[in-house]
Amino acid sequence: MFKTIFTIVRGRQAEAVETFADANAMTLLDQQIRDAAADLDRARRALAIARAQDAAEAARIEGLRAKIADLEQRAVAALEALREDLAAEAADAIAGLEIDVAAAVAARASFSRECEKLSRMTGDAERRFAELERGRRAARAAEAIRRLRSRGAQHFGGGDSALRDAEATLKRLRERQIEDEAATSAIEAIEGSSGADLVAEKLETAGFGDQTKPTGKSVLERLKQSSRPAA
Repeated sequence: MFKTIFTIVRGRQAEAVETFADANAMTLLDQQIRDAAADLDRARRALAIARAQDAAEAARIEGLRAKIADLEQRAVAALEALREDLAAEAADAIAGLEIDVAAAVAARASFSRECEKLSRMTGDAERRFAELERGRRAARAAEAIRRLRSRGAQHFGGGDSALRDAEATLKRLRERQIEDEAATSAIEAIEGSSGADLVAEKLETAGFGDQTKPTGKSVLERLKQSSRPAA
C-alpha cells in the first residue's frame, strides 16, 4: 500500500513539473537559447584565439628556418675560409634549430587538426543555433495566436464581448459623422445664398413680380380652372 501511495505521489510530482514546464515553455526556451548563445560565443572566441596562435606558430617556424638558412650560408663561408671551428659551432646551432623546427611543425600539425575539429564543431553549432532562432520565432508567433484564440474563446463567446462593443461604438461614430456632414452641407447651402436672392424672395412674398413658388391663392385658382366644364 505504502509503495502504491509513494508511486502516486511521484507521479503527481512529475505531472506538476511537466505542467509548470509547459506553462513556462517560452521562458525556458529563451533562457536555454541565451545559454547556447553564450556557449557559441565562447567557442567562437576560442577558435579565433586558436587560429591566431596557429598563425603565430607558423611565423615562428618561418623565422627558425630563416635563421637556419642564414647560419648555413655563414658556415659554408667559414669552411671556404678554412675556419672549420666556426663552421662546427654553426653546425651545432643549426642542429638545435632543426630540432626546434621539427618539434614545432609536429605540434602545429596536431594543433591544426584540433583547430579544424573546433571549426567544424563551431560551424555545426552556428547552424543549429540559427535553426533554434527560427524555431523560437515561429513558436513565439504560434504562442501569440494561441493566447489570442484563448482570449477570444473567453471574451467573444458572450453577448457583451469587447468586439461587439467596439463595433457598436464605430457604428455610432459613423452615424454622428454623417449627421455632422449633413448639417455642414445645409449651413453651407444657406450661407451660399446671395443677398439679392433673399431680396427677390421678399419682394415675391409681397406680391411684386412673377410668382416662382406656389401659394394658397395660386393653388385655389388652379383648382377652379380644373373644375370648370370644358367649353
